[in-house]
Amino acid sequence: MTATAGGRLGPQTSVAVTRSDDSSPAAALSRATAHLLSLQHADGWWKGDLETNVTMDAEDLLLREFLGIRTEEQTRATAAWIRSRQREDGTWATFHGGPPELSTTVEAYVALRLAGDAADAPHMRAAAAFVRERGGIAASRVFTRIWLALFGWWPWEKLPELPPEVLFLPSWAPLNIYSFGQWARQTIVPLTVVSAHRPVRPAPFGLTELHTDPADPYPVRPLAPAHSWDGLFQRLDQLMHRYRRHAIKPLRRLALRQATAWIVERQEADGCWGGIQPPAVYSLIALRLMGYRLDHPVMRAGLAAFDSFTVHTEDGKRWMEACQSPVWDTCLAAIALRDAGLPGDHPALVRAGGWMLGEEVTTRGDWAVKRPRLAPGGWAFEFQNDTYPDVDDTAEVVLALRRIDHPDAARLAGAVERAVDWNLGMQSKDGAWGAFDADNTSKLPNKLPFCDFGEVIDPPSADVTAHVVEMLAETGRARDPRTRRGVAWLLRHQEADGSWFGRWGTNYIYGTGSVVPALIAAGITPGHPAVRRAVAWLTDRQNPDGGWGEDMRSYEDPATWAGRGESTASQTAWALMALLAAGERGSEAVERGVGWLTGTQREDGTWDEPQFTGTGFPWDFSINYHLYRLVFPVTALGRYVHDAPLGRGGER
Repeated sequence: MTATAGGRLGPQTSVAVTRSDDSSPAAALSRATAHLLSLQHADGWWKGDLETNVTMDAEDLLLREFLGIRTEEQTRATAAWIRSRQREDGTWATFHGGPPELSTTVEAYVALRLAGDAADAPHMRAAAAFVRERGGIAASRVFTRIWLALFGWWPWEKLPELPPEVLFLPSWAPLNIYSFGQWARQTIVPLTVVSAHRPVRPAPFGLTELHTDPADPYPVRPLAPAHSWDGLFQRLDQLMHRYRRHAIKPLRRLALRQATAWIVERQEADGCWGGIQPPAVYSLIALRLMGYRLDHPVMRAGLAAFDSFTVHTEDGKRWMEACQSPVWDTCLAAIALRDAGLPGDHPALVRAGGWMLGEEVTTRGDWAVKRPRLAPGGWAFEFQNDTYPDVDDTAEVVLALRRIDHPDAARLAGAVERAVDWNLGMQSKDGAWGAFDADNTSKLPNKLPFCDFGEVIDPPSADVTAHVVEMLAETGRARDPRTRRGVAWLLRHQEADGSWFGRWGTNYIYGTGSVVPALIAAGITPGHPAVRRAVAWLTDRQNPDGGWGEDMRSYEDPATWAGRGESTASQTAWALMALLAAGERGSEAVERGVGWLTGTQREDGTWDEPQFTGTGFPWDFSINYHLYRLVFPVTALGRYVHDAPLGRGGER
């Protein structure tokens, strides 16, 4: 698909690509490198489309309907996209080839009704039948029913209560807002405002066809046993509903003002919140309910941010990115190009280095609640997200900058030093690293009735920890006790079969592809039992065609799906990166994997990859990073062709 996202894509570097019949790894690498260079923006960054599922598009139309700003053109183009993603059985999935998903189908159906699709049209009847078969609206997730409650399609009193007074809880108290992961925290705060107001806009149509029994559309679910966590929190929610009726009005008004100030303070320079869709949509609704006019600068900037998240296809469709990944894409592209053999002073790399240096976050954000004495220094994922730099991006940017010969060497060295210190300061007590916060490990937030969709905490993960360990080794800290604690954590968390779980990529192939190179960089020998078990697991999971793939269903059913799925370019590259780091160059598995990459490369130098190989929330929210299919094969082929050690490291 050829598309432009939100006006972000501008003049690009032009590189001629000539395809010959040469199918050697070196020729494939040359074609892929040329294609990657051609995608660089003139300012130095790369950004591929970030594709998720049609709930983003449906919720965009519902937001605009709620605010009274939905246009006919937006509706037509978005509805065309949503229809194009409907499957033959009338349902929608959350990832390519995945099973039908109830809440996604409900939201897509409602969006198409907004667009004028008749309830008795064949494609709508099929969708409604599936919804009823799966329990109707009553069985959909809480967030779907919140969207429906905004228009009276679901009663607010039958949703979990979320009082804004939660903001008064101190940071040490259970279930305070900082016990949630950053993405959940930024969503929950505006939702406390929405929950307090319980707004209802006039519904333009009914949805009785989505109830299993229109005469009883709101069936009462029995409570779980009182001694269980679910039962305890269900009863706590009942108390919160009673509290609502007796809330102290001055305290409630103070809580709403505090929540509003919290939201406004965290709006980024581009108008978005956290660089992601859920906090942004609910923040706009919350501020509107608190009296912010649509022409208020905060609201104007927030709505403009959605335009920058909009992708227009060549055939007239319109869809929304849930997030944008320029920092992540740029550092991965720079690493790939260095592995492909470009010199560190290549103009494209110098431009990339300059752009990344300009994106350094030097202000304090929510991470400072747990680390108040830690000096800032790091990178976020997006164009603008100074409140939430993340450990993973920071580690990979350092790895990229260390490979670039930037003319301002002192500036680069200073940024790297600050980033290393910040990442070290974000180490959790167990020796590992989470993405956005340190020690964000309380299990209580996941028990709330409100939190039935996706991960809401940010515990350490193998992939993030591996990237930090690799970065620390690259900067001469392989023997640092903090690095060794990270290595020990990784060795303890290897799965019994030899793989590692992948939190932010799918899944065990991503985790293993991240950890093995990190262990080798940190001084673990290729003959170490953990490395040999990983090699054996990857070799066992190689597909008959020579590639590797893993379906998103491995998060739900690892016994069946771990390391299993259609071969993809990105996952094949991850497996090769691990095997090459483990000294397997020349092995049958590596040769077959490289052969799969060279044999499936497109004429323009990239690869087809409709499969989703990125992870937002394991199983619940899947991502197709459109640049993954290129940057990771370039990295893997570069390391194969040049047979060069990773990084330039050196002990301190």
